[in-house]
Amino acid sequence: MEVWALVMFAVLFLLLLAGFPVAFTLGSVALAFGGIFLGFGFFDLLPLRIWGIMTNFTLLAVPLFVFMGVVLEKSGIAEELLETMGRLFGRVRGGLAISVVLVGALLAATTGVVGASVVTMAVIALPAMLKHGYAPTLAGGTIAASGTLGQIIPPSIILILLGDVIGVPVGQLFIAAAVPGMMLVLAYMTYIGFIAWRNPTIAPAIKTEIANNEHLGFKVLKSLLPPLALVLAVLGSIFFGIASPTESAAVGALGAMLLAALHGKLTLDNLNLAMRQTTRLTSMVFLILIGATAFGLVFVGMGGDNLIFDIFNNLPGGKWSFLILSMLLIFILGFFLDFIEICFIVVPIIAPVAIHMGLDPLWFALLIALNLQTSFLTPPFGFSLFYLKASAPTLKLQDIYKGIVPFIIIQLIVLAVIISFPEITLWLPGLME
Repeated sequence: MEVWALVMFAVLFLLLLAGFPVAFTLGSVALAFGGIFLGFGFFDLLPLRIWGIMTNFTLLAVPLFVFMGVVLEKSGIAEELLETMGRLFGRVRGGLAISVVLVGALLAATTGVVGASVVTMAVIALPAMLKHGYAPTLAGGTIAASGTLGQIIPPSIILILLGDVIGVPVGQLFIAAAVPGMMLVLAYMTYIGFIAWRNPTIAPAIKTEIANNEHLGFKVLKSLLPPLALVLAVLGSIFFGIASPTESAAVGALGAMLLAALHGKLTLDNLNLAMRQTTRLTSMVFLILIGATAFGLVFVGMGGDNLIFDIFNNLPGGKWSFLILSMLLIFILGFFLDFIEICFIVVPIIAPVAIHMGLDPLWFALLIALNLQTSFLTPPFGFSLFYLKASAPTLKLQDIYKGIVPFIIIQLIVLAVIISFPEITLWLPGLME
C-alpha cells in the first residue's frame, strides 16, 4: 500500500501538469485512492480537519494581508516611489535599476503581492529604463526579480502558510525572513552596480537638470515615510510582542486604508475591487488547502509518510543529504508547480522528516521560502515572467529569460549561504525572545 501512495503522488503530479484545477484535482485523487484502498468510511475524519482549518486564527492573517496589499496597490504609492527613487539615483550608473530594486523591497514589505509589484514597475519603470539606453535583459531581469521579493520579505503570504504547515510561530518566521530578504536586496544592488561599472553602456547614468531636483529631499521623505511607518507598525508590533501576526495584519489593513485615503484613492469603487480580489485569492488558497488536507490524510493513511521517512533516513550523509535533496526537489518542482501547491503538497511530506532528523523547523521553513522564491522566475511557468511579458509586450521573451538567469543564481547563492550559516537567520528571532 505504501507504494500505491507514491503512485497517487505521481498521478496527482501528472494531472496538475495536464492543467486540471489544483484544488479539485487534489480532492478527486484523494477520494479515488482513499475509497479504493482505505474505504470511504476513512473520510469521516476529514470534516474535523477542515473545521480545524476554518477556525485557525493564524490563517486569518491571509485575507487581511492580501487586502492590505491590494488597497496599497490602488493607492498610487508605488508610482510615487518609483518616480522619486529614479530621480534620486538616476545620475548614478545603474541608478534606475537600483531604484527598481529598492522600490521592489518597499512594495514587498507593504503589499507582498508579486504580480502587482511586477506589473506596476513594468508599466512605469521599464519604458524609462529602455528610453535611457538600458539593456533589455538587465531591465527585464531587474523588474522580474525585484517583484519576487514579496515572497521572502515579510509580511509574506507564503511565510504564513509555511508557518502553519510546519508548525512554526509566524511572528518568528517574519522576523527571521527579514535578514535574507535584505541580503537579496543588497546582492541585487551589488550585481547591478558591478555590471554598470564594468560596462556603462548596459546601464548608463541619466543626466538631469539641477532645477528638477531642488525639492527632491522633501519628495523623498514624503514618498518614503508613509510606507516605512506602515512596515514599522506591522513588523514592530510583532517583534516587540504587542500584537500577534493576525492582529498586526489587521493593523496593516487599517493602515493601508489610511494611506489610500491620504492619497485620495479610498473610493467605494476601489474598496469594492479590493474586497473582490481579496475574496477570490483567499478562496483559492483555502480551497487548495482543503484539497491538500484530504490528499495528506489519504497519503498518511496509506503509509506514504513512513515510506518517505525510510527513504530519506537510509540516505548516506544523514540530514545533510536529506537537506540537499529536499531543496533540489523543491527547486525542480518550482519549474512546473505554483508555490502554494508545493507548500500544501510537498512540504507536509518532508517537514516531519526534517524535524525528526534534528533540523531546526524555523530555519528549514525559511530555506523552503527562499527556494520557493525562485519558482516565480524559472521557466516555463515562472509567474513573474508572465506578468512582465503581459505588461511589456515589446520586450522579447529571450531577453526576459536571459535577464533573469543572474538573479536566479544570486538567489541560489543566498540560499547556500543561509544553509551554511544558520545563525544568520536565527539570531534575530532569538533576540525577539
